[in-house]
Amino acid sequence: MNRTTLSLIGVATALAAVTGFAAVSAPEPTGTGTAEAAAELPVERTSLLCPAPSTSDLAETAYASFTPVVEGTADKGKAELRSVAPESGDGDDKSGADKPVLEPKEPGTPAEGDSTGGESPALIGTAEGGFAPGWTVQETTEVAAGSGRGLQGVNCSAPDTEFWFPGASTSAGRTDYVHLTNPDDSAAVVDIELYGKDGDLESAVGEGITVAPGASEPILLSTLTGAKETDLTVHVNVRSGRVGAAVQALDDEIGGDWLAAATDPAGSLVLPGIPKDATAVRLIAFTPEDTDADLKVQLASTSGLITPAGHETLRVKAGVTTAVDLADLTRGEPGSLVLTPTDRAVPVVAAVQVVRGKSGSQESAFISAVRPVGARATAVGNTGKGVTLSLVAPGETAQVKVTASAGAKGGEAVSKTYTIKSGTTQSVDLPVPGGLKGTYALTVEHVSGGEVYASRTLTAAQDGVPAFTVQTLPDDRGTVKVPKAEQDLSVLQK
Repeated sequence: MNRTTLSLIGVATALAAVTGFAAVSAPEPTGTGTAEAAAELPVERTSLLCPAPSTSDLAETAYASFTPVVEGTADKGKAELRSVAPESGDGDDKSGADKPVLEPKEPGTPAEGDSTGGESPALIGTAEGGFAPGWTVQETTEVAAGSGRGLQGVNCSAPDTEFWFPGASTSAGRTDYVHLTNPDDSAAVVDIELYGKDGDLESAVGEGITVAPGASEPILLSTLTGAKETDLTVHVNVRSGRVGAAVQALDDEIGGDWLAAATDPAGSLVLPGIPKDATAVRLIAFTPEDTDADLKVQLASTSGLITPAGHETLRVKAGVTTAVDLADLTRGEPGSLVLTPTDRAVPVVAAVQVVRGKSGSQESAFISAVRPVGARATAVGNTGKGVTLSLVAPGETAQVKVTASAGAKGGEAVSKTYTIKSGTTQSVDLPVPGGLKGTYALTVEHVSGGEVYASRTLTAAQDGVPAFTVQTLPDDRGTVKVPKAEQDLSVLQK
């Protein structure tokens, strides 16, 4: 029995070190021959998936990548982004087919890549060795005109088996796609479930969608249902295999952006970084439980937690997508939404749609509920201007260290420490790398105190339209828990 136990622990340790996707919990120490408490070790390999950016010929897409320098990692390794569908054909010129879109040179230095026009495919990224722990990739697209015009940004995400997207739509003027990307050598089978204002929208078309190995599929939501729903929650459930998933929401009137997956259903949620000049904020929530959820709605402002007048609480009915307009919630100050149960905690997913600008020159973006920064989180693709970092401490006062890396083409890194008071949101005065050339990365590290949540906003002027995109900064999961084996192997003799 001792042989078996030790063998299983060894297998689990090896899997954790290779994948880096899940934590492995060690058994509680009960005596001689058992594993000690799990240790946090850097992951050795990770994957990130970037959806196809745009079909518009007026689109320009930039990719940015960064890996923090982490002690204890392997000296060697590599990282790269490649097309999911390399060019092929009998007799065709394949000279550029295998060229990576982006290939970082070393940890601690950002890397850049780009693509212009409507033929840009989805990308599969892999990082090994010293490039793996905390590897972050951003896809940013500027669309000059047409549906979804403006700035669209998304963090390339790790493959998984379940995703929640509150905030999608099939209403007139909206064109929403679920992008599914399969990084593996075998097909993935996916179910897409839609929930509207009256509950589940039955659709046999959304069942058993096959995503071929190393391929990407954009699924138009309006092909899954004939219902015109202003607010939808999309549930992506993977029957076999794993995929990366993101929703691209394109609007004829107010631009568009990517809707990233919300954090797993939870009783309390934080949606960080609503811009101070937001002219409209719409909260969308959903509970997959059989019980209604009653939530207290609060805004973490620059001075503390406040309750929006007329929106003190929100009832989210079981299995039904619930939405509420919060108007110009922030009133000239940056803020973050904090949702907590009024009584019994019922797991919920949530996101907000944010609009900036006035009628005729508006742009929209989404902020999904996110997990805390944890030990460390990173935002990449930052430029010298038009960058805002929002930090919120919904509970206890916290302290964080923010590091601006060197630029991709030159510059010197610089760090600064901030104290975020309890119940507040701060849009911090960012440190800017000296001699900056190219884009740079912002790394947020938790120093002390309560949990911190964060988001980064990029802005750009576009013919009078206040183009912007917001990305949240969850913990980068650059480490994995690995059980420590007992040093005394004499148990094998028993």
